[in-house]
Amino acid sequence: MSTRTKSKPAVSGKSLQKPGDTHKGRKSTPKQPIPVPDRLKRLFNSLCAQIDGGHFTNAIKTCDKILRLSPDDPDALRTKLSLFLHTEQYTSALELIEKDEDDSNHGFEKAYVHYRMQNEEQARNILDALKDGSGDDDRSAMHLEAQLCYREGSYRNAVDLYNQLLDTCDPHSEEHSDILTNLQAAQQHLDFIETGFLRSLDSLPASLRNSIDTLPPPPQQNTSAVAAALAASSNDTGASKTQAPVTQKKVRMSRVPKGVVPGVTPPPDPERWLKKSERSTVQQGRNKKKGGGGGGATQGSTGVDYNAGGGGTSTPSGGKGGKGKKKK
Repeated sequence: MSTRTKSKPAVSGKSLQKPGDTHKGRKSTPKQPIPVPDRLKRLFNSLCAQIDGGHFTNAIKTCDKILRLSPDDPDALRTKLSLFLHTEQYTSALELIEKDEDDSNHGFEKAYVHYRMQNEEQARNILDALKDGSGDDDRSAMHLEAQLCYREGSYRNAVDLYNQLLDTCDPHSEEHSDILTNLQAAQQHLDFIETGFLRSLDSLPASLRNSIDTLPPPPQQNTSAVAAALAASSNDTGASKTQAPVTQKKVRMSRVPKGVVPGVTPPPDPERWLKKSERSTVQQGRNKKKGGGGGGATQGSTGVDYNAGGGGTSTPSGGKGGKGKKKK
């Protein structure tokens, strides 16, 4: 018989190269980095999506990535500054403004930061410089100036500024409703200063109204007394919280037997595990049957005297000591 040798099939057109291996004589080309303009474009797209979605913390991080690639990008700097203001990070916003060599580019933002940080004098100086440079047409500066006047107590100037803004505002815009709210608050303070307090004085008695100019000012409260009163009120509230009734735990209905309603069905007898003869109800029934006050002594025991006649033993009646032998 002739033996046939199995030959391996020839592989044609396909290489048995594993992933990662290189052909002999060929070198793998390294992956080219993404150009900086393309990376910036992708980062700006991500930044817009994050701002639209309200993810302001991540948007600030994206601005930092953009500024690492392009440190002088004006759009990234302004966006980061507005994000700081929107998230009320005023210290970081002021530091970012001061890093800019030309502070005039962010004059309004700097004045607004000082206003929110309770630095009214510095905010007023910056606003005055802005008005000298740009005139009175800047609506943002007018809004901020009106708020400064309201905080400083210059209600007449605040009312005038709000009326000027209201005349040049779209009645269907959100700005219009905000101006009306602020104008109403400033007008109420102004009315009280001009006429309200006079009416209040006229309503007082004549004797008090005539001597009101000579009355001493009200005494100032001691800070320690106020602190003690606050501490006492906090202790009272803490005690009331501790004395509050404890809420009962909810009963698991899976553990309640059939036919039992929690809070309605009377509780079971606590002595149900004792013998009937040992229960308190059985003992009470026995005492009622016997009657009260008996000592439990046997009948006739009180009429017997075992020690009568001295120390000898008692003999029965008959005279003789007992039966004797019959005499013959």
